[in-house]
Amino acid sequence: MFASLAGGTFGILRHFRSSSSLPFVAYYTSYSSLIKFHALTSIMDSINYNRNSHGSSSFSTSARSFRSGGGGRGSAMKESHGRSRGRGGGGGGQDRIDALGRLLTRILRHMASQLNLNMRSDGYVKVQDLLRLNLKTFANVPISSHTVDDIKEAVRRDNKQRFSLLEENGELLIRANQGHTVTLVETESLLKPILSAEEFPVCVHGTYKKNLKSILESGLKRMQRLHVHFSCGLPTDGEVISGMRRDVNILIFLDVRKALEGGMKLYISDNKVILTEGFDGVVPVEYIERIESWPDRKLIAIETYLT
Repeated sequence: MFASLAGGTFGILRHFRSSSSLPFVAYYTSYSSLIKFHALTSIMDSINYNRNSHGSSSFSTSARSFRSGGGGRGSAMKESHGRSRGRGGGGGGQDRIDALGRLLTRILRHMASQLNLNMRSDGYVKVQDLLRLNLKTFANVPISSHTVDDIKEAVRRDNKQRFSLLEENGELLIRANQGHTVTLVETESLLKPILSAEEFPVCVHGTYKKNLKSILESGLKRMQRLHVHFSCGLPTDGEVISGMRRDVNILIFLDVRKALEGGMKLYISDNKVILTEGFDGVVPVEYIERIESWPDRKLIAIETYLT
């Protein structure tokens, strides 16, 4: 059975790697087994993570761990459950809502075009349109079996405030606040522009040592997303809820004043993530103010990575 699962899984992944689109969720409905579903989503999360990374992809590492003795269905399900706890999971009801929130994130950030959703330029879609989709969540629950109240609860519980709700003309709409890859969304409609360096004295991008040389050679790239993401504070700042992963070990500080004076457009999302398209999708190295290691905060000399 496991061999059959692995073959089916990697057949889909081979299709994904040859395509620039993100038709992931369309495949969910073809898997009746919860074990298969968790295995797929474990790998999917790893791939999505690397869209916003620099340097070498960890896809092959994830795939190997899935096939090896350390992976398999037990570890995949354990990993998925661990991520659920990160958003406030725990009991069965919480896991069900958490799984709904994770699916909403992917749909609203990446899949509106593939699913033919009517998404506005500011990222909003009708909640009722989402509830009519023929998809299953990460808990193997059809999204159509959820209610409007379930979606409201998923938004309320999301500890990074990834969503916004809007009631308009008697209808409830929802959007992802940032992280989009869909080009239906227009930056000016989605985000508030930053006009002064004084508004955000800290603007920092978190990354990893293995990526630093590539970043310093070619700049910070937005990858598949619409923007490069920055946080308005450090990982330990209580008010910082999104914009940086907690396990980063490198902090890259943007010179906001220089960036604005150089014509770079900076924006702030509803959940306080600083975003920029840079110039043609790249924030050049010349706009980096300084680089520090984290958490010891030792200054890193850029020249050491370029020699």
